[in-house]
Amino acid sequence: MSALDPYQLRSEFPILNQEINGRPLVYLDNAATSQKPLAVLDSSRNYYERINSNIHRGVHRLSQAATAAHEAARETIAQHLNSDRPEEIIFTSGTTDSINLVASALGRSDRLKAGDEIIVSGLEHHSNTVPWQMLCERLGISLKVIPVLDDGTLDLAAYDALLSERTKLVAVNHVSNAFGTVNNVIHICSQAKKFGALTLIDGAQSVPHFQIDLQLIDCDFYVFSGHKIYGPTGVGILYGKHDLLCELPPWRGGGEMIKEVTFEKTTYNDPPFKFEAGTPNIEGGIALAAAIDYVNNLGIEKIAAHESLLIKRLAEILSEFDDITIYGPADRAGALSFNFKGIHHYDLGTLLDQMGFALRTGHHCCQPLMARFGMSGTLRASFAAYNTIEEVESLGEALKKALMMLR
Repeated sequence: MSALDPYQLRSEFPILNQEINGRPLVYLDNAATSQKPLAVLDSSRNYYERINSNIHRGVHRLSQAATAAHEAARETIAQHLNSDRPEEIIFTSGTTDSINLVASALGRSDRLKAGDEIIVSGLEHHSNTVPWQMLCERLGISLKVIPVLDDGTLDLAAYDALLSERTKLVAVNHVSNAFGTVNNVIHICSQAKKFGALTLIDGAQSVPHFQIDLQLIDCDFYVFSGHKIYGPTGVGILYGKHDLLCELPPWRGGGEMIKEVTFEKTTYNDPPFKFEAGTPNIEGGIALAAAIDYVNNLGIEKIAAHESLLIKRLAEILSEFDDITIYGPADRAGALSFNFKGIHHYDLGTLLDQMGFALRTGHHCCQPLMARFGMSGTLRASFAAYNTIEEVESLGEALKKALMMLR
Protein backbone atom coordinates (compact mmCIF):
# COMPACT_ATOMS: atom_id res chain seq x y z
CA MET A 1 0.00 0.00 0.00
CA SER A 2 1.57 3.29 -1.11
CA ALA A 3 1.63 6.11 1.40
CA LEU A 4 -0.73 9.06 1.24
CA ASP A 5 0.87 12.23 -0.14
CA PRO A 6 -0.76 15.21 1.60
CA TYR A 7 0.95 17.68 -0.72
CA GLN A 8 -0.96 16.29 -3.69
CA LEU A 9 -4.20 16.85 -1.76
CA ARG A 10 -3.71 20.40 -0.56
CA SER A 11 -4.55 22.03 -3.88
CA GLU A 12 -7.98 20.36 -3.60
CA PHE A 13 -8.70 22.34 -0.40
CA PRO A 14 -8.85 26.04 -1.40
CA ILE A 15 -9.20 27.30 2.18
CA LEU A 16 -5.72 26.05 3.07
CA ASN A 17 -4.10 28.45 0.58
CA GLN A 18 -4.22 31.55 2.76
CA GLU A 19 -2.28 33.40 5.40
CA ILE A 20 -3.23 34.25 8.98
CA ASN A 21 -1.49 37.34 10.36
CA GLY A 22 0.97 37.13 7.48
CA ARG A 23 1.82 33.48 8.20
CA PRO A 24 0.75 30.39 6.21
CA LEU A 25 -2.35 28.80 7.74
CA VAL A 26 -1.66 25.56 9.60
CA TYR A 27 -5.08 24.09 10.27
CA LEU A 28 -5.00 21.62 13.18
CA ASP A 29 -8.60 21.87 14.40
CA ASN A 30 -10.07 19.02 12.37
CA ALA A 31 -11.82 17.41 15.34
CA ALA A 32 -14.01 20.52 15.47
CA THR A 33 -14.61 20.54 11.72
CA SER A 34 -12.65 19.42 8.68
CA GLN A 35 -12.05 21.44 5.55
CA LYS A 36 -13.87 20.60 2.31
CA PRO A 37 -12.28 19.42 -0.96
CA LEU A 38 -13.32 20.68 -4.37
CA ALA A 39 -15.18 17.42 -4.99
CA VAL A 40 -17.55 18.26 -2.13
CA LEU A 41 -17.80 21.97 -2.96
CA ASP A 42 -18.54 21.11 -6.59
CA SER A 43 -21.19 18.62 -5.50
CA SER A 44 -22.99 21.30 -3.49
CA ARG A 45 -22.77 23.82 -6.30
CA ASN A 46 -23.92 21.27 -8.89
CA TYR A 47 -27.01 20.47 -6.85
CA TYR A 48 -28.13 24.08 -6.61
CA GLU A 49 -27.21 24.92 -10.20
CA ARG A 50 -28.68 21.85 -11.91
CA ILE A 51 -31.20 19.83 -9.89
CA ASN A 52 -32.39 21.97 -6.96
CA SER A 53 -35.90 20.74 -6.17
CA ASN A 54 -37.87 19.20 -3.34
CA ILE A 55 -37.71 15.44 -3.23
CA HIS A 56 -39.96 12.36 -3.07
CA ARG A 57 -43.22 14.09 -3.91
CA GLY A 58 -42.65 15.62 -7.34
CA VAL A 59 -43.30 14.05 -10.73
CA HIS A 60 -41.33 16.64 -12.70
CA ARG A 61 -37.81 16.03 -13.95
CA LEU A 62 -35.87 18.10 -11.40
CA SER A 63 -37.67 16.52 -8.46
CA GLN A 64 -36.99 13.06 -9.80
CA ALA A 65 -33.30 13.88 -10.34
CA ALA A 66 -32.92 15.35 -6.85
CA THR A 67 -34.73 12.37 -5.31
CA ALA A 68 -32.50 9.91 -7.16
CA ALA A 69 -29.35 11.74 -6.04
CA HIS A 70 -30.50 11.94 -2.43
CA GLU A 71 -31.43 8.26 -2.23
CA ALA A 72 -28.20 7.29 -4.00
CA ALA A 73 -26.40 9.19 -1.24
CA ARG A 74 -28.22 7.10 1.36
CA GLU A 75 -27.06 3.94 -0.39
CA THR A 76 -23.46 5.21 -0.55
CA ILE A 77 -23.43 5.84 3.20
CA ALA A 78 -25.05 2.47 3.96
CA GLN A 79 -22.42 0.66 1.91
CA HIS A 80 -19.59 2.64 3.51
CA LEU A 81 -20.75 1.65 7.01
CA ASN A 82 -21.60 -1.93 5.97
CA SER A 83 -25.21 -1.51 7.00
CA ASP A 84 -27.68 -4.25 6.08
CA ARG A 85 -29.89 -1.92 4.04
CA PRO A 86 -30.18 1.77 3.11
CA GLU A 87 -33.45 2.08 5.07
CA GLU A 88 -31.30 1.91 8.22
CA ILE A 89 -29.66 5.25 7.34
CA ILE A 90 -31.52 8.34 8.56
CA PHE A 91 -30.44 11.85 7.57
CA THR A 92 -30.24 14.29 10.49
CA SER A 93 -28.56 17.64 11.06
CA GLY A 94 -25.58 16.07 12.84
CA THR A 95 -24.40 13.86 15.69
CA THR A 96 -26.21 15.91 18.34
CA ASP A 97 -29.46 15.77 16.39
CA SER A 98 -29.09 12.01 15.92
CA ILE A 99 -28.59 11.38 19.62
CA ASN A 100 -31.54 13.58 20.56
CA LEU A 101 -33.68 11.72 18.03
CA VAL A 102 -32.87 8.40 19.70
CA ALA A 103 -33.38 9.82 23.20
CA SER A 104 -36.76 11.29 22.25
CA ALA A 105 -37.97 8.16 20.47
CA LEU A 106 -36.87 5.88 23.30
CA GLY A 107 -38.48 8.20 25.84
CA ARG A 108 -41.81 7.89 24.03
CA SER A 109 -41.56 4.11 23.67
CA ASP A 110 -42.40 1.42 26.22
CA ARG A 111 -38.75 0.35 26.50
CA LEU A 112 -37.94 2.68 29.42
CA LYS A 113 -39.53 3.20 32.82
CA ALA A 114 -38.68 4.62 36.23
CA GLY A 115 -35.94 2.64 37.96
CA ASP A 116 -34.13 1.72 34.74
CA GLU A 117 -30.50 2.67 34.15
CA ILE A 118 -28.55 4.24 31.28
CA ILE A 119 -24.77 3.97 31.11
CA VAL A 120 -22.50 6.59 29.55
CA SER A 121 -18.74 7.05 29.93
CA GLY A 122 -16.52 9.68 31.50
CA LEU A 123 -15.09 10.40 28.04
CA GLU A 124 -18.31 11.66 26.51
CA HIS A 125 -18.95 14.88 24.66
CA HIS A 126 -21.81 16.84 26.21
CA SER A 127 -23.96 15.79 23.24
CA ASN A 128 -23.81 12.21 24.46
CA THR A 129 -24.46 13.13 28.07
CA VAL A 130 -27.03 15.93 28.29
CA PRO A 131 -29.80 14.27 26.19
CA TRP A 132 -29.61 11.20 28.45
CA GLN A 133 -29.63 13.35 31.58
CA MET A 134 -32.76 15.08 30.33
CA LEU A 135 -34.39 11.73 29.59
CA CYS A 136 -33.42 10.37 33.00
CA GLU A 137 -34.88 13.40 34.78
CA ARG A 138 -38.13 13.09 32.87
CA LEU A 139 -38.62 9.36 33.39
CA GLY A 140 -36.96 8.72 36.76
CA ILE A 141 -34.05 6.77 35.28
CA SER A 142 -30.56 6.57 36.79
CA LEU A 143 -27.48 7.62 34.85
CA LYS A 144 -24.36 5.53 35.49
CA VAL A 145 -20.87 6.52 34.33
CA ILE A 146 -17.97 4.30 33.24
CA PRO A 147 -14.86 5.68 35.02
CA VAL A 148 -11.82 6.95 33.13
CA LEU A 149 -8.42 5.57 34.12
CA ASP A 150 -5.35 7.76 34.57
CA ASP A 151 -4.14 6.94 31.05
CA GLY A 152 -7.34 8.30 29.52
CA THR A 153 -8.90 4.92 28.74
CA LEU A 154 -12.14 3.51 30.07
CA ASP A 155 -12.20 1.16 33.05
CA LEU A 156 -13.86 -1.77 31.28
CA ALA A 157 -13.80 -3.92 34.41
CA ALA A 158 -15.87 -1.24 36.14
CA TYR A 159 -18.14 -1.11 33.09
CA ASP A 160 -18.76 -4.84 33.26
CA ALA A 161 -19.67 -4.46 36.93
CA LEU A 162 -22.10 -1.60 36.17
CA LEU A 163 -24.18 -3.74 33.82
CA SER A 164 -27.31 -5.34 35.22
CA GLU A 165 -30.84 -6.26 34.27
CA ARG A 166 -31.75 -2.63 34.97
CA THR A 167 -29.43 -1.43 32.20
CA LYS A 168 -31.53 -0.45 29.18
CA LEU A 169 -29.04 1.58 27.15
CA VAL A 170 -25.28 2.05 26.88
CA ALA A 171 -24.16 5.19 25.00
CA VAL A 172 -20.43 5.76 24.45
CA ASN A 173 -18.18 7.37 21.89
CA HIS A 174 -16.01 5.34 19.55
CA VAL A 175 -13.16 7.87 19.79
CA SER A 176 -12.80 10.61 22.40
CA ASN A 177 -12.84 14.07 20.86
CA ALA A 178 -10.76 15.37 23.78
CA PHE A 179 -8.05 12.73 24.15
CA GLY A 180 -8.20 10.66 20.96
CA THR A 181 -8.83 7.49 22.99
CA VAL A 182 -10.16 4.65 20.85
CA ASN A 183 -12.73 2.74 22.85
CA ASN A 184 -13.30 -1.00 22.60
CA VAL A 185 -16.85 -0.66 21.31
CA ILE A 186 -17.04 -4.31 20.28
CA HIS A 187 -16.57 -5.36 23.90
CA ILE A 188 -18.90 -2.64 25.14
CA CYS A 189 -21.70 -3.69 22.78
CA SER A 190 -21.29 -7.43 23.28
CA GLN A 191 -21.37 -7.09 27.07
CA ALA A 192 -24.46 -4.88 26.94
CA LYS A 193 -26.20 -7.41 24.73
CA LYS A 194 -25.85 -10.05 27.46
CA PHE A 195 -28.26 -7.98 29.54
CA GLY A 196 -30.57 -7.07 26.69
CA ALA A 197 -29.45 -3.44 26.72
CA LEU A 198 -29.46 -1.26 23.61
CA THR A 199 -26.23 0.37 22.48
CA LEU A 200 -25.54 3.73 20.83
CA ILE A 201 -22.07 4.57 19.53
CA ASP A 202 -21.06 8.18 18.87
CA GLY A 203 -18.87 7.94 15.77
CA ALA A 204 -18.28 11.67 15.21
CA GLN A 205 -14.53 11.25 15.77
CA SER A 206 -14.12 7.74 14.35
CA VAL A 207 -15.75 7.89 10.91
CA PRO A 208 -13.15 10.38 9.56
CA HIS A 209 -10.18 8.31 10.69
CA PHE A 210 -10.76 4.60 10.08
CA GLN A 211 -13.15 2.13 8.51
CA ILE A 212 -16.41 1.45 10.36
CA ASP A 213 -18.01 -2.00 10.07
CA LEU A 214 -21.43 -2.03 11.67
CA GLN A 215 -21.71 -5.79 11.31
CA LEU A 216 -18.56 -6.23 13.40
CA ILE A 217 -19.50 -3.64 16.04
CA ASP A 218 -23.10 -4.90 16.21
CA CYS A 219 -24.48 -1.79 17.90
CA ASP A 220 -28.12 -0.79 17.75
CA PHE A 221 -27.43 2.85 16.83
CA TYR A 222 -24.41 4.60 15.31
CA VAL A 223 -24.23 8.36 14.75
CA PHE A 224 -21.89 10.83 13.10
CA SER A 225 -21.66 14.31 11.50
CA GLY A 226 -20.84 15.11 7.89
CA HIS A 227 -18.64 18.10 8.62
CA LYS A 228 -16.09 15.98 10.48
CA ILE A 229 -15.41 13.88 7.37
CA TYR A 230 -14.81 16.59 4.74
CA GLY A 231 -18.55 17.09 4.20
CA PRO A 232 -20.80 20.09 4.82
CA THR A 233 -22.18 21.28 8.14
CA GLY A 234 -25.85 20.77 8.92
CA VAL A 235 -26.04 17.11 7.89
CA GLY A 236 -25.46 13.94 9.89
CA ILE A 237 -26.39 10.30 10.03
CA LEU A 238 -28.26 8.06 12.41
CA TYR A 239 -27.90 4.37 11.71
CA GLY A 240 -30.40 2.15 13.49
CA LYS A 241 -31.18 -1.53 13.17
CA HIS A 242 -34.22 -1.83 10.94
CA ASP A 243 -36.47 -3.78 13.30
CA LEU A 244 -35.76 -1.28 16.06
CA LEU A 245 -36.51 1.68 13.80
CA CYS A 246 -39.79 0.06 12.84
CA GLU A 247 -40.69 -0.36 16.50
CA LEU A 248 -39.82 3.12 17.78
CA PRO A 249 -42.28 6.02 17.47
CA PRO A 250 -41.36 9.08 15.38
CA TRP A 251 -40.00 12.10 17.16
CA ARG A 252 -41.18 14.90 14.85
CA GLY A 253 -44.42 15.28 12.98
CA GLY A 254 -44.91 16.79 9.55
CA GLY A 255 -44.61 15.99 5.89
CA GLU A 256 -42.82 12.88 4.60
CA MET A 257 -43.01 10.92 7.86
CA ILE A 258 -46.67 10.00 7.28
CA LYS A 259 -48.59 7.45 5.26
CA GLU A 260 -52.04 8.97 5.66
CA VAL A 261 -53.39 11.94 7.60
CA THR A 262 -56.94 12.61 8.66
CA PHE A 263 -58.13 14.83 11.49
CA GLU A 264 -59.15 11.65 13.31
CA LYS A 265 -55.88 9.67 12.93
CA THR A 266 -52.47 9.71 11.30
CA THR A 267 -50.52 6.61 10.25
CA TYR A 268 -46.75 6.82 10.01
CA ASN A 269 -44.36 6.04 7.19
CA ASP A 270 -41.78 3.26 7.24
CA PRO A 271 -38.10 3.88 8.13
CA PRO A 272 -36.16 5.87 7.21
CA PHE A 273 -38.86 8.37 6.26
CA LYS A 274 -40.68 7.97 9.58
CA PHE A 275 -37.79 9.91 11.18
CA GLU A 276 -37.26 12.50 8.42
CA ALA A 277 -40.11 14.96 8.85
CA GLY A 278 -40.11 17.93 6.53
CA THR A 279 -37.78 18.89 3.72
CA PRO A 280 -34.33 17.46 4.51
CA ASN A 281 -30.94 19.01 3.84
CA ILE A 282 -30.97 17.57 0.33
CA GLU A 283 -27.76 19.19 -0.83
CA GLY A 284 -26.07 18.24 2.44
CA GLY A 285 -26.85 14.55 2.05
CA ILE A 286 -25.62 14.52 -1.54
CA ALA A 287 -22.44 16.40 -0.61
CA LEU A 288 -21.84 14.05 2.33
CA ALA A 289 -21.93 11.12 -0.07
CA ALA A 290 -19.40 12.98 -2.23
CA ALA A 291 -17.17 13.33 0.85
CA ILE A 292 -17.50 9.60 1.55
CA ASP A 293 -16.56 8.86 -2.06
CA TYR A 294 -13.59 11.21 -1.72
CA VAL A 295 -12.36 9.39 1.38
CA ASN A 296 -12.79 5.99 -0.24
CA ASN A 297 -10.94 7.13 -3.36
CA LEU A 298 -8.03 8.23 -1.18
CA GLY A 299 -8.25 5.05 0.88
CA ILE A 300 -9.34 5.21 4.50
CA GLU A 301 -6.46 2.91 5.48
CA LYS A 302 -3.97 5.33 3.93
CA ILE A 303 -5.57 8.24 5.77
CA ALA A 304 -5.38 6.33 9.06
CA ALA A 305 -1.72 5.43 8.55
CA HIS A 306 -0.80 9.00 7.59
CA GLU A 307 -2.58 10.55 10.57
CA SER A 308 -0.98 8.02 12.90
CA LEU A 309 2.47 9.16 11.74
CA LEU A 310 1.54 12.79 12.39
CA ILE A 311 0.24 12.10 15.89
CA LYS A 312 3.27 10.00 16.83
CA ARG A 313 5.64 12.67 15.54
CA LEU A 314 3.85 15.37 17.52
CA ALA A 315 3.97 13.21 20.65
CA GLU A 316 7.75 12.81 20.15
CA ILE A 317 8.21 16.57 19.77
CA LEU A 318 6.06 17.41 22.79
CA SER A 319 7.82 14.83 24.99
CA GLU A 320 11.00 16.91 24.69
CA PHE A 321 9.37 19.90 26.42
CA ASP A 322 9.64 20.48 30.16
CA ASP A 323 6.57 20.74 32.40
CA ILE A 324 4.21 19.26 29.84
CA THR A 325 1.34 16.83 30.34
CA ILE A 326 0.12 14.82 27.36
CA TYR A 327 -3.32 13.30 27.85
CA GLY A 328 -4.67 9.98 26.70
CA PRO A 329 -3.08 6.69 25.67
CA ALA A 330 -0.20 6.35 23.21
CA ASP A 331 -2.55 4.67 20.72
CA ARG A 332 -4.67 7.66 19.69
CA ALA A 333 -6.84 8.54 16.72
CA GLY A 334 -7.32 11.96 15.23
CA ALA A 335 -6.29 14.22 18.11
CA LEU A 336 -3.70 14.90 20.80
CA SER A 337 -4.29 17.10 23.86
CA PHE A 338 -1.67 18.65 26.12
CA ASN A 339 -0.98 21.34 28.71
CA PHE A 340 2.07 23.12 30.06
CA LYS A 341 2.45 23.68 33.79
CA GLY A 342 1.67 27.25 34.76
CA ILE A 343 0.49 28.21 31.24
CA HIS A 344 -3.18 28.68 30.43
CA HIS A 345 -4.23 26.83 27.29
CA TYR A 346 -6.15 29.87 26.03
CA ASP A 347 -3.10 32.13 26.25
CA LEU A 348 -0.98 29.60 24.38
CA GLY A 349 -3.63 29.07 21.73
CA THR A 350 -3.95 32.83 21.19
CA LEU A 351 -0.23 33.22 20.58
CA LEU A 352 -0.22 30.25 18.22
CA ASP A 353 -3.06 31.84 16.25
CA GLN A 354 -0.92 34.95 15.77
CA MET A 355 1.67 32.64 14.18
CA GLY A 356 -0.89 31.07 11.83
CA PHE A 357 -1.73 27.91 13.78
CA ALA A 358 -5.37 26.90 14.28
CA LEU A 359 -5.66 24.67 17.36
CA ARG A 360 -8.57 24.22 19.75
CA THR A 361 -8.42 25.40 23.36
CA GLY A 362 -10.90 24.77 26.16
CA HIS A 363 -12.85 21.87 27.59
CA HIS A 364 -13.91 20.51 24.17
CA CYS A 365 -17.49 20.06 25.43
CA CYS A 366 -16.17 17.51 27.93
CA GLN A 367 -16.35 19.34 31.24
CA PRO A 368 -16.77 16.18 33.37
CA LEU A 369 -13.63 14.71 31.77
CA MET A 370 -11.68 17.92 32.41
CA ALA A 371 -12.84 17.86 36.04
CA ARG A 372 -11.68 14.25 36.31
CA PHE A 373 -8.16 15.41 35.47
CA GLY A 374 -8.33 18.59 37.54
CA MET A 375 -8.14 21.16 34.76
CA SER A 376 -10.30 23.66 32.92
CA GLY A 377 -9.22 22.55 29.47
CA THR A 378 -6.38 21.63 27.14
CA LEU A 379 -4.71 22.65 23.94
CA ARG A 380 -5.71 20.15 21.23
CA ALA A 381 -4.15 19.46 17.86
CA SER A 382 -6.28 17.33 15.54
CA PHE A 383 -5.46 16.01 12.11
CA ALA A 384 -6.75 15.29 8.63
CA ALA A 385 -5.39 13.81 5.42
CA TYR A 386 -4.03 17.17 4.21
CA ASN A 387 -1.81 17.84 7.23
CA THR A 388 1.94 17.34 6.87
CA ILE A 389 4.93 16.36 8.96
CA GLU A 390 6.38 19.81 8.26
CA GLU A 391 3.32 21.41 9.85
CA VAL A 392 3.77 19.26 12.95
CA GLU A 393 7.43 20.19 13.24
CA SER A 394 6.69 23.86 12.69
CA LEU A 395 4.15 23.64 15.52
CA GLY A 396 6.95 22.47 17.77
CA GLU A 397 9.00 25.54 16.87
CA ALA A 398 6.01 27.83 17.36
CA LEU A 399 5.39 26.36 20.80
CA LYS A 400 8.98 27.14 21.80
CA LYS A 401 8.50 30.78 20.78
CA ALA A 402 5.14 31.08 22.51
CA LEU A 403 6.42 29.56 25.74
CA MET A 404 9.33 31.99 25.82
CA MET A 405 6.81 34.86 25.71
CA LEU A 406 4.63 33.39 28.45
CA ARG A 407 7.27 32.30 30.94
